[in-house]
Order: sequence, then structure tokens, then C-alpha cells
Amino acid sequence: MSVVTVGREHLHAIAAIEALSFGEPWSEQALELLLGDTAFGLACLDEEGVPVAYIGVLTVLDEGQITNVATHPDFRRCGLADKLLTALMEQARKKGLWTLTLEVRESNTAAIALYQKHGFAVVGKRNYFYSNPREHALVMLCSL
Repeated sequence: MSVVTVGREHLHAIAAIEALSFGEPWSEQALELLLGDTAFGLACLDEEGVPVAYIGVLTVLDEGQITNVATHPDFRRCGLADKLLTALMEQARKKGLWTLTLEVRESNTAAIALYQKHGFAVVGKRNYFYSNPREHALVMLCSL
């Protein structure tokens, strides 16, 4: 599967992945943020060129905030999130970012392990950050 920069042509499929993955998914209009000057996204495309996983990041100066990482249910447990995170970190370095942060559900042990594998560490907690279902978030940081 190829990894590409998210373009307008990918937003509809990414919004569908969001709807399948999150209790409060981002809309296609909200995902347009990834096309701006202060953000970027990467997607894994299947053989037909359709996104099956994606990752997004907002940037401010030399910092990046990972917004969402999502994989279509039919393609989970195939290493796509790992592939996307590796590519995102490489792209972030090329763009001059020094740190990446993210929030992750406290119960999402698989995602926490993936982030730790890539050098992220827990640096804080946001109480009741998530709703639907209501849950605390761990704040994780990685220095690039």
C-alpha cells in the first residue's frame, strides 16, 4: 500500500473512515483543515487508490499536534497505523518540526503501545477529554 499526502480527492473516503472509527467523527468539511498551510495529512491507499487509513497533524511554528489516526475496520491489525506514523514523523522532521504531541484514550492500550514504540512518552492527562464514551485522555509527546 502506498502512502500519499492527503488531497481534496481523499476527503470523502477519510470522512467515511472517521464515521466508522469514532463516536464523534470529523466531518468532511472539518477534514479540509488538513489541506491548509498549518496542517497536513497522510493516507494509505489500497490498490484502487482509495484511502483505507490516515493520519493528520496540525502545526504551529516547530510543533505538531496529531489530530486523528484511523484505519478502515477491514484493514485494521495490518500495520497501517505504524506505517503512517513512521511516514508522518519523517515528514515532520523535513518540515522542521521539533516535537509532536497527541491525546489518546486512556483505555486504548494498542495505540499507546504503538506511540511508545515510536518514542512518545506520557506527559500528562486530560480528565474527561473524550465523550461518547466519556473517558480521560493521556497526553503524549515525542521530541524529533
